[in-house]
Amino acid sequence: MNWEHHLDKKYGETGSATRTEFESRAQAFVIGELLKEERSKANLTQEALAEKTGTKKSYISRIENGHADIQLSTLYKLIEQGLNRKLELYIR
Repeated sequence: MNWEHHLDKKYGETGSATRTEFESRAQAFVIGELLKEERSKANLTQEALAEKTGTKKSYISRIENGHADIQLSTLYKLIEQGLNRKLELYIR
């Protein structure tokens, strides 16, 4: 059984409501992990990052734990203003 077949069986085929929900949660997790890793590399606490970007520590925590939807503008602010990094998006 390959990975796609496993996902189809567990969450439904691509485009189904349950599969879309799973993929959305998976992407939120990935974004949270990347933010956490880059924040750590920058030697910033959640509180320090929140102060630099005008957000709240609790919001940073929710993002890092995959429990918050994040607007693209906020993601850019966190990465570019807060972490002094460059964010690039690709569409495949």
